[in-house]
Amino acid sequence: MEAFWTDVGVSGGIILGAMLAGAAALHTLAAIGGVGRRMTDWLARAPGLDLAVTYFTAAPLIVGPSVWGWAGLLGAIAGQVLAVLFWCRFHELAHHKELEGSRIVSHINARFGRFRGHAALWSTTLAVPLFWLVRLTQYVAYPPLVWLVNFPRYKEGEWINVSRHKFQGLVGHDRIWCLYCDWMTGVWCLGSEMLRNVESFWCPIRFGADAKCANCAIDFPDLEGGWVQARGTMADVGRVLDERYPDKSNSSWFGHPSRLTSVTVNGEETSDAASR
Repeated sequence: MEAFWTDVGVSGGIILGAMLAGAAALHTLAAIGGVGRRMTDWLARAPGLDLAVTYFTAAPLIVGPSVWGWAGLLGAIAGQVLAVLFWCRFHELAHHKELEGSRIVSHINARFGRFRGHAALWSTTLAVPLFWLVRLTQYVAYPPLVWLVNFPRYKEGEWINVSRHKFQGLVGHDRIWCLYCDWMTGVWCLGSEMLRNVESFWCPIRFGADAKCANCAIDFPDLEGGWVQARGTMADVGRVLDERYPDKSNSSWFGHPSRLTSVTVNGEETSDAASR
């Protein structure tokens, strides 16, 4: 048992050091001028951001257990948590004047109390490995669909990026968690966009439950804009597929921007989608 806790301490200390060293490297890059600024800009959007996020989130959870087993997993989590706490404190000390103004954390703590506010926030970290796996899936599972059935390509850096670190007055605790949301939202939205192609291409059929249709229509606009009624027939599905995919070079979902080509209707130029 003593060896277990020794491994927890060793792994946690190494990972804590690696996390703080990585953060220090990013701050140093941002401070050295042109080349450093270009590097940080590259690291702020995919694919550079994917490397940075992997280093700070997934790599410790992979390396720790691989080297020290269960003790390494516990040490990795402890090291990551301590790194966040230490970085927040260091950053707040470096920007102490800005702490006098309005802060997100202060508003939430005032509403729910410090314990409930922080406990709720830290509970969201359970999703970090899952979001990282979603991002990995976007790398692994989506490209074959582009190559095999002509799904649309995406400029993933337009979705997977962070920019809130440039927001005035976002310091310490507020900054690190807003950057987490910044990354997470982009990953989720890109995943939803990719799934729109999957659903409309293979299963353009409305759900039998009205409540599910209402709930899903926000993320899958084609549900109300072309999918076959739940009580329809396979002949209806065939007609929709023939109608919506006349050109095999474009297998995007029905409302994808690549379909919004200009056409002339009654002498006026409009979009293809608007003319339907």
